[in-house]
Amino acid sequence: MADAAKDAAVAAEAQPLGRWPVLSYGVGHMLNDITSACWFTYLLLFLQQIGLAPRDAAVVMLSGQVADGLMTILAGEMIDRFGRFKLWHIGGSVLVGFSFSSVFGGCLLCTILGTDSYLVRTVGYSFFAAVFNIGWAATQVSHMSMVNCMTLNPTSRVALASCRNAFTMVANLGLYGIALAVFGAIKAKECSDIVIQYRWIAYLSIFIGCCFLVVFHVGTKEPTLKSEPNCKKKARISWGYWFKKTLYYQVALLYMLARLITNVSQSLIAFYVTRDLRMNEYSKAIIPAIIFCCSFFVSIVLQEIKWNSRRLKSLLTVGATLWVISGVAVFVLPSEMHNLMYPLAMVIGAANALVMVTTVGLESALVGEDLNGCAFVYGSLSFLDKISCGIALFVLESYEDTMSCGEKRGLNTVSRYGTGLIPSCFAVISLVVASTLRLQDASPTAAALEAPLLV
Repeated sequence: MADAAKDAAVAAEAQPLGRWPVLSYGVGHMLNDITSACWFTYLLLFLQQIGLAPRDAAVVMLSGQVADGLMTILAGEMIDRFGRFKLWHIGGSVLVGFSFSSVFGGCLLCTILGTDSYLVRTVGYSFFAAVFNIGWAATQVSHMSMVNCMTLNPTSRVALASCRNAFTMVANLGLYGIALAVFGAIKAKECSDIVIQYRWIAYLSIFIGCCFLVVFHVGTKEPTLKSEPNCKKKARISWGYWFKKTLYYQVALLYMLARLITNVSQSLIAFYVTRDLRMNEYSKAIIPAIIFCCSFFVSIVLQEIKWNSRRLKSLLTVGATLWVISGVAVFVLPSEMHNLMYPLAMVIGAANALVMVTTVGLESALVGEDLNGCAFVYGSLSFLDKISCGIALFVLESYEDTMSCGEKRGLNTVSRYGTGLIPSCFAVISLVVASTLRLQDASPTAAALEAPLLV
């Protein structure tokens, strides 16, 4: 009788999730996503527009990325030890809201100290960048590591990741819609106008993100699968267990490369379209919006797919190949043909969705049913992502003065390399690593979702 009850419980946990659990989970990262979209697209541009040198603006970004990377490890370890996913989620969200408004809302440290010196501004922005990323990491790790503890069904796990990615696109589109409206309503004639522009963008982004935060906490229960008696791994899994698995290193490298592709290109695309292609000011909102709109639609399609290891590898290969092609095209595109950036943005958006959904799906495949170590996996991989992105952007911005000076801009500019050629190189490496993957399907007969996610 006991074995029959246990088998029934396991079978119930392997059943596909319905629409509401997937949707409510998917919106739980909206505050992080909408602030992150603003962070990576406009932070370097904003800091340089208000007077910081490119290298110092990169220092602000790097300080946040380092804090983020360290916090992902800490949050992963603490969640593996004590659980309480939703508590970490809400705590991180509070830090995100407060610190984000303190960065884009003006120099809070300057206001407190009553000075507007260059050093105080740099230190102040760096401090709140670190606080923002600490909160962001706590929210991200808790949210991502919930996936494997909500269900044992592999298709539903990928559906949760795909839904999360779809709402990431909604958040990004929302951000660029806000930015387009603000840039149109408030003309930046001097430095104070720029601060007002981004202050409104920050406040509106936080408000929208908090609305979705309420939906997530109301609609998503604290995961209990990790603590169930039928869980195969009762003891907490040590770090060494993962370090002995070849798949861990493969997935870690692929996830890091996927994040480098999307984040580095996103951080420099506003510079690229306005300075290199000489498009109008609205383009720094329209082009990113097209990218994320296409990503959103591709994510919806991916959510409806019945997943297995072969499809994960195949679609990751397709996404990386699209990035190689589009990245090279972006790098060589002359300013006289800037209208071609619109179709290129569509291809980039589709490629971003493919590489991100598949690499997050690979994370779930890596964890499998080893639930008591899932937070470490997500935390350690995020650590690699944050540190590598911070270093990459710092190195690129260190060359901004020498590579981007003068009125005439050719191919040899930081924004061209960072938006096109360098992500293409990362995509080539992803293709090589993906070809070495050897995956096994835990449940080849897994059912699809009970109902379509988005209709």
